[in-house]
Amino acid sequence: MATVYLGTSEFAVEVLERLAASPHRPALVVTRPDRPRGRGRKLQAPPVAERARLLGIETIQPEDVNAEEARVAIAEVRPEAVAICAYGALVREPLLSDHELFNVHPSLLPRWRGAAPLERAIAAGDEETGVTIMRPTAELDAGPVCLQRSEPIVPGDDYGSLASRLAALGGELLVEALDLRPPFRDQPEAGVTYAEKIESADRLLDPSCAADELELRVRALTPHIGAYVELAHGERLGVRRAALAAGVDDVKPGALDTRASTLLYGAAQGALELLEVQPAGGKPMPAADWLRGHAG
Repeated sequence: MATVYLGTSEFAVEVLERLAASPHRPALVVTRPDRPRGRGRKLQAPPVAERARLLGIETIQPEDVNAEEARVAIAEVRPEAVAICAYGALVREPLLSDHELFNVHPSLLPRWRGAAPLERAIAAGDEETGVTIMRPTAELDAGPVCLQRSEPIVPGDDYGSLASRLAALGGELLVEALDLRPPFRDQPEAGVTYAEKIESADRLLDPSCAADELELRVRALTPHIGAYVELAHGERLGVRRAALAAGVDDVKPGALDTRASTLLYGAAQGALELLEVQPAGGKPMPAADWLRGHAG
């Protein structure tokens, strides 16, 4: 028997590809409906929907995966298991109990349960994270675990580089879990943390924070969401890459300053050197190029 795969985001694409290349190739992919995206707000299919169609896998996009019509479509496949990765909506009863479920979660549970485990791990300065294969339950990311493997967060990692490695690891672990069916064990009660969804306020490089915290935040939100600073006239300047400005501690918090053709941003402790920025409505560019267009 084949599997059914629930996934939506770019992260879930690589996991789908690994699963499709295994003996557990999905007979059905379930993903979210097309949504308006981009500046033109045109309807676009989720990344998983596009890749599933390229792979020749039947795909459905229900408004609610827990609704009877979606549950019937899944049941008709008679899957050996239902695999879930970055689906973007809660799976509830009776679907939770209808099939054997394997969820790919990109953290070392019970640390970083929730919607943004990669971003929160980088922003917190964690030295490692990983992937957990667990069984979903009604309580968010609190279900039992069958496989778990760590991955170091190396200096300079941003969301993009770390997500790529964790997606590859997640695909490997998912296939291993389906091959071997290791026993599930309850998560420990100690060490639980929650990775809340990234909100608009999380994107602002708050000058009341230390520069090293802000540098981590830039990496945590690059390239998919993006951090920004507020300019004096209320305009936002996106920050795509930044580094600690060694030895600089005299830039006023929240102010931009230029020294030797470098763009500095003051923090409560220290300063950031902004390396790559993105003007509102524009494309990312080296900070030096932005400075040349804003001389004076």
